[in-house]
Amino acid sequence: MNIEQQIRTAALHTIEAELTAAHRLVEFIDDQFIQVVKLIAESKGRVIIAGIGKSAIIAQKIVATMNSTGTPALFLHAADAIHGDLGVIQPNDMVIVISKSGSSPEIKVLIPMIRNLEQNNILVGMVSEAESFLGENADYILLTTIEREACPNNLAPTTSTTLQLIMGDALAMSLVDLRHFTPSDYAKYHPGGALGKRLYLHVGDLVDFQRTPKVTETETIRPIIIEMTSNRLGATAVLDTDEHVLGIITDGDLRRMLQKEQDITLVQAGDIMSRNPRTIEVQEMAVAALRLMEKAKITQLIATDQGKYVGMIHMHDILKEGIV
Repeated sequence: MNIEQQIRTAALHTIEAELTAAHRLVEFIDDQFIQVVKLIAESKGRVIIAGIGKSAIIAQKIVATMNSTGTPALFLHAADAIHGDLGVIQPNDMVIVISKSGSSPEIKVLIPMIRNLEQNNILVGMVSEAESFLGENADYILLTTIEREACPNNLAPTTSTTLQLIMGDALAMSLVDLRHFTPSDYAKYHPGGALGKRLYLHVGDLVDFQRTPKVTETETIRPIIIEMTSNRLGATAVLDTDEHVLGIITDGDLRRMLQKEQDITLVQAGDIMSRNPRTIEVQEMAVAALRLMEKAKITQLIATDQGKYVGMIHMHDILKEGIV
């Protein structure tokens, strides 16, 4: 076996081993799992998730996922807990301890200390071994049982941490579904960056209401060009007397008109405009405007409010915000 084959074989073995173990995880979405989700949803406290080693890293990820989806959560490192951080656990908090073996020295010290708080905290063990110290002392067990690690030496946490991660996601997403957590709710916790802007930035946030190029259907070429140039949007809307959109004139429409042999002094807006242009309401998401532009292969959209013209949104306005 050459080195390329060796690498491919090792990688495929890892993926297949973890997929097989993950498929078996469905067996552990049992009554205890359902009860844990219900207790978290009904709790007036927070979810404290503790772990040691690689399980601690998984615990941090689960905490981040829960916080971003509306479930208040805190990470507690099992080793730091016995040196003062145990005070983070308050009455009504639910504690989830993650451990593959469930019997490591730190876990054996941590569990009695949580019980000694006498705050009636519910203790959940996410563990591979049900008959471990953690499994036997937890109020509820979330099983993440594996036969062996994907590691060829069966030593490095691989399959075990993958299953912990999936189980954590299953908890968090069950809570999302149970609480009817919406994209608008999600946006409240993600106001920054491209992701946040995709979720909360509306068309009306990007429209410059001070620059609203518009002409009537009977306007001639000179005022059309002046309107387009002064507002620097490369287009102008054509409106009726009630501010309803009849069409749009773009730079491309002007170029096509100039290529024709005709007296341009007689040309009116209604002669060269594109009728039934694409529009978007100001309350729509900016990312929806971007998708519409990409699909239609255009660079601007007419923005309306209850069907009436209020301005334009240009692709550059969206790109400037870093949405893509």
